[in-house]
Amino acid sequence: MKRYLKLVNFEINRFVKIYLSLLVITLILQFAGVVLESNEYIDSANRTMVQQSWSKAEYITQYGKISFPVLMQGLWFTGSMALCAAALLFYIFLIWYRDWFGKNTFIYRLLMLPTSRLTIYFAKATAIFLMVLGLIAFQLILLPIQNSLFNSIIPADLRAAMNVDEIVRGSIYRSIIVPNSFSEFILIYGAGLMLVFILFTAILFERSFRLKGIILGILYCLATCSLFLSPVLIMEFTHQANIFYPLEFLAMEIGFGLLVAIASIFISGFLLTKKITV
Repeated sequence: MKRYLKLVNFEINRFVKIYLSLLVITLILQFAGVVLESNEYIDSANRTMVQQSWSKAEYITQYGKISFPVLMQGLWFTGSMALCAAALLFYIFLIWYRDWFGKNTFIYRLLMLPTSRLTIYFAKATAIFLMVLGLIAFQLILLPIQNSLFNSIIPADLRAAMNVDEIVRGSIYRSIIVPNSFSEFILIYGAGLMLVFILFTAILFERSFRLKGIILGILYCLATCSLFLSPVLIMEFTHQANIFYPLEFLAMEIGFGLLVAIASIFISGFLLTKKITV
């Protein structure tokens, strides 16, 4: 366990500068979005009221009040979140390939450590998972500050006052930021961790068999994702959205997710110990 924690800390420290830069970029983009989009809304509302000779009450009757979740659907928020997602997806590959293609092929030093090679595998997966949770926590910390800024720019009679809980529940990212239940948390974040295991396995296929490994990795990704999404695919192909009860659907997704995760770990362990030699 001590070696595992040291490896997790080591992996996080290797990415921390880029990670902190990502947090700063997210902060700047989102706060810029709040200021610019709020002012743009006020200018647009004032322009419409002048052109139509409307009072504020008439404008609100026609268009309604603006709420903070509307801003979260804009490019400033969606762009920053997409950037974070893309950066972490890229890091899933970088966390392995950097060790192979960096100076002195650091992967061989890692694999020679007096510990199970799966410990390295789990440490890398844990580091990525913690970074995802860190980004979600950072977003939750920013929301009340952004909401206060939004409230200070938009006049009270033009906005729908909302607290952070209402903003999260009204956001298109609600299920990702704060799942409604523990089972939903397990399904969403478990699926994310499962995806990390799948991609790790595909990378190890490539490292073990090179060109053939690329084909094997792609086929493995397609097969495992198809298995995990099979209940959804069945509903789509049969055009029967209620073919499964909610608990049945949840149980199947959790079961298939566990099966895929365990298979990925088992195959990765085999490749690390039997096919990748030092």
